[in-house]
Amino acid sequence: MEIMYIRTSTEEQHPENQIEDCKTLIKDDYEILKEQQSAFKDKDRPIFESIRLRISKGEITDLIVWDLDRVYRKRRKLIEFFEFCKIYNCKIHSFRQQWLEKLNQIPEPFNEIMHSLMLQIMGWLAEEESNKKSERVKLAVRKEFGEPTKSYKGNKWGRKSISKNKIKLVIELSNKGLNYRKIAQESGVSIGTISEILNRSKKVNENLLIKKEDNE
Repeated sequence: MEIMYIRTSTEEQHPENQIEDCKTLIKDDYEILKEQQSAFKDKDRPIFESIRLRISKGEITDLIVWDLDRVYRKRRKLIEFFEFCKIYNCKIHSFRQQWLEKLNQIPEPFNEIMHSLMLQIMGWLAEEESNKKSERVKLAVRKEFGEPTKSYKGNKWGRKSISKNKIKLVIELSNKGLNYRKIAQESGVSIGTISEILNRSKKVNENLLIKKEDNE
C-alpha cells in the first residue's frame, strides 16, 4: 500500500500543490492522509503516528511526501525514521528530494550499502549542524561581573543579577571579619554567591597590587 502524507503547518497553507507534485511519484493504489501540525516542535501528530503504526504492521510499503521536512525537521529524528522504515521494508519517496528515487532503484546488495552510507552522511550533517548551533550560542553570550549571563540581544539568562550595592555590602561585611553564614544573614545573599563575589574581589585586588608593584 502506498501512502501519501501531506502536512501543513498553518491555516494559510494549502495542500493542493503538494498533492499534485506527489502524484508524480505514485505507481500503485494509494491513500492520501492529511495533517495540520508542525514537524519541528514536539507536538502530537495523530495521523503521522497512525502511519508509523501501520508501517510496523507491514501495511505500508511506500511513503510519499512532498519534502522530507514534512516528516521531521530535526535531522536526528529524520534519520531515526529512515532506520525505522528500513526495518519494516517501507521505502520513503520525496518530490523535493528526487535523489531518493535513484537510491530506491539500486539493486541488492548495493542498495543496503548506499542506504547505510546515506544515513551516515545525514548523521554527520546533523552533528555538524548541532555543533555550529552550539558555537553560535557560545559566541552570542557574554558575562559581566555582578550580572547574569546575557545573549547578544541582551536577554538575561540564568540566575537573577546581584546589585552592585549587594556586592559592596558583602565585601564590607567580609572585611569586618564576619563568616559566610553571618554575611548571608546580613546581606540576604546565598553562601555560594558570597564565595564567588569574594573570590573575584580577591583576584581583582591581587591584579591591582601586581600593577602597583610594577609601577614602583
